[in-house]
Amino acid sequence: MTSRTRHPLFATKSVDQLRADSERPHGLKRTLTATDLVMLGIGAIIGTGIFVLTGHAAAANAGPAVVLSFVVAGIASGFAGLCYAEMASMIPVSGSAYTYSYATMGELVAWIIGWDLILEYLVGAATVSVGWSGYVVSFLHNVVGVSLPAEWTGPPFRFDDVQGHFVSTGAVLNVPAVFITFLATVILVVGIKESARFNSVIVAIKVMVVLLFLMFATKFIHPANWHPFIPENQGPGRFGFSGIMRGASVVFFAYIGFDAVSTTAQEAKNPRRDLPIGILGSLAICTVLYILVSLVLTGVVPYQLLSVPHPMGLGAAATGMRWLEAAVELGAIAGLSSVMVVMLMGQPRVFFSMALDGLFPKFATRIHPRFGTPYVTTILAGGFCALCGALFDIGVLGHLVSIGTLFAFALVSMGVLILRRTRPDIPRGFSVPGGPYFVPLCGVATSLYIIYEAGWQTQLRLIGWMAIGLVIYAAYGRRHSKLRAETAAARHSR
Repeated sequence: MTSRTRHPLFATKSVDQLRADSERPHGLKRTLTATDLVMLGIGAIIGTGIFVLTGHAAAANAGPAVVLSFVVAGIASGFAGLCYAEMASMIPVSGSAYTYSYATMGELVAWIIGWDLILEYLVGAATVSVGWSGYVVSFLHNVVGVSLPAEWTGPPFRFDDVQGHFVSTGAVLNVPAVFITFLATVILVVGIKESARFNSVIVAIKVMVVLLFLMFATKFIHPANWHPFIPENQGPGRFGFSGIMRGASVVFFAYIGFDAVSTTAQEAKNPRRDLPIGILGSLAICTVLYILVSLVLTGVVPYQLLSVPHPMGLGAAATGMRWLEAAVELGAIAGLSSVMVVMLMGQPRVFFSMALDGLFPKFATRIHPRFGTPYVTTILAGGFCALCGALFDIGVLGHLVSIGTLFAFALVSMGVLILRRTRPDIPRGFSVPGGPYFVPLCGVATSLYIIYEAGWQTQLRLIGWMAIGLVIYAAYGRRHSKLRAETAAARHSR
């Protein structure tokens, strides 16, 4: 029995067909090199995690041991990144974990992971927009001397973990968050190559700023700020071992860049070679930078003071070097801008792949006649992202993105295991080291464990989002699925 005679919910797309599809004309321009992909990955990874969430995780969860939180998250991301690299090298089409799941675990699981990726990119971009807003407000106040009204630079709602519901903040709208979302959307509609060039310039700027911070702030480290390195546990997720793991679930948001790289498979010049380079190269570079920055930051500023929208800027200010503070603020603004571009670039391409399979309406496949970009879904994604960034705080947005990312990582790792058993004959431009089981199983185990440590409230939000997705699938996707129609026809012809 072939996969196409199975029940439609569990039928898988032919991997050979996917590989053939990647060679057919699809309207997207193949313009991205391996260097472009590495830069895109760095553009996504270095951003909110290093400029914003480092301080939040240190102050609320791990203390100076946030360094270990980054190590844990980096290890889990490394396992998943290796699995992504193998999948991307053998199934070089757009769609990221969605496409990979479709080829290994069937349409129902593919829908779930595709819906999860939509959450990851949409809410992820909104999270970045809120961080960008915080640094802009800080820069204008501390460097330029201009204070923007608080009611127009913050979210009107925030989630109170103690009370268990959203509370009003007194603000009206986060206008800077809306502005950066609009700007990123315009850039992406213009074209993918132009977006890559813009991103490469910004990546160079923010990496230089991070290196400047490491070079000059190191001189102002006070070793006493690292003691105790692991503060005494004060309850679930509050310091101690549980705090380190909860911190890992928070900062995991910072490691979704290589996922965005895999969504550009149909725009890469040589996807089988370039995708693994882009994924693993950007992940390795950024993990080292994260560990170093978190170590220096907690050494310069007591971790209790880092729960601010601009912790790295606060660290630069603690040195007394005004030029360094200004450089870090500007670097963060530029860095978060590039993250916005990459986040909003990945999401429409997931919509694009799902619409090609009939799971979303055909308007999601429309390509701009001049720019060659999926402009309709890009505009829709930008609008939703702007709404979320304008209304909600970075805490609830960041937690939701992290758990969605971890879920995607677990399923991709499982997909590698399945394909190693069911299709060992398929050529792989890259294979995970250590045999077919060790790395994928570690990827599944580490991702699920960090999900467990994220807390029940974040888990419940993910379940709610998935429930909405299943309703949409039942109402539209399963009725218009091309694979479902083909499978049903094959069953009737027997």
